[in-house]
Amino acid sequence: MKELVDKYAHKLVAAGLAEPGAPLVGGLDANLVWNRTDPACAELEQVFAGLNINSLLFAEPAEPYRSIIAYLASNAKGAIRPSDCETRTMMHDLPVVDRFEANAIVAALKQRKSVIIPGHGIVAWGMVSPEQAFIFFSSVCFACFVKFFADYLVDSRAGRLSNEQRSVFEVAIPLLDKFPDTSPTLMNGPFTHEDAVYNALIEAGRVTVAHHLVDSFFGNVSYRFGDTLYISQTGSSLDELEGCIDPCPIDGSSCAGITASSELTAHREIVLNTGMNAVLHGHPKFSVILSLDCQKEDCPFAGQCHTRCPEARFVEDIPIVPGEVGTGPFGLCNTLPPAMQDRRGVIVYGHGLFTVAQDDFNVAFANLMDIERRCRDLYCAMLSLY
Repeated sequence: MKELVDKYAHKLVAAGLAEPGAPLVGGLDANLVWNRTDPACAELEQVFAGLNINSLLFAEPAEPYRSIIAYLASNAKGAIRPSDCETRTMMHDLPVVDRFEANAIVAALKQRKSVIIPGHGIVAWGMVSPEQAFIFFSSVCFACFVKFFADYLVDSRAGRLSNEQRSVFEVAIPLLDKFPDTSPTLMNGPFTHEDAVYNALIEAGRVTVAHHLVDSFFGNVSYRFGDTLYISQTGSSLDELEGCIDPCPIDGSSCAGITASSELTAHREIVLNTGMNAVLHGHPKFSVILSLDCQKEDCPFAGQCHTRCPEARFVEDIPIVPGEVGTGPFGLCNTLPPAMQDRRGVIVYGHGLFTVAQDDFNVAFANLMDIERRCRDLYCAMLSLY
């Protein structure tokens, strides 16, 4: 357990979500183990006693997340309510309590997977392993980032930005991720044997995480080789895909897909519809932010945008489509593949960006990075108009 709590404390820092030495991670096995000693452990041990959990993660976020979350929490009235896909499907809302006290934290965590304590940090739990706590903490940071910048654009357009919003924005802008001038070189295809496919998937996942183009364990990657689609497993971390890739027959003739990504059907339909072999899905922040930007008033689908939006929306040449994870009537498998035809990428409303390529992941990754860079540039250009 000590190895695990150390691992996820390190991953939080490596992801830029916390400063070195800030994460406090506890894991319960035969005994309760912490990655380091801290006065907060005493209060958090009472949280363990009040919940049926395996792990806790507590940390003050790094900038710009610290200022963003503090601003949102100060206006939250009990909970922050983002509208991105991960919050809708997994987090629901982000509770805020006014004190670092075990009873208040336990009450919030009995209902949700995380809690924000202004002036202290975020507490998140894991039921099975510290990885879950890392995922929930990371998701809070992602959701709050997207909400702040999406709201900032709306408020700028309406002429109602507050001085506090402007101050947080000025903190955040210099700290945005820096993109390299050129895309990294990945394995060259087309691949001629299965081992190369596995290695290419592992490499593509790792570089996507390294460039902060995906949040926590979200995103997925696949490659068609012959009559089989090799795809990352559901719940797998893109930077740790060794042993977490499923070979799924394209015709669905086996149950190999039972542990595959929940977006297996969408990936399969994409390769069948486009003739492309490589599919890469990340959650780059400004692609998601721009997908949420809509100026249509009195829309009959308000509140259902992520599944029902009937508008043909674009970011330049990149379509924005609705769609939910899974195979229901509003599933991505129905909305995403047709939009991908002859496109270098498609953004799913509030969810993320999908890109494709013919032979390997070089073009798919380059497009993922380029589209996100362009979305950020467009966002800043839109602000200059108001």
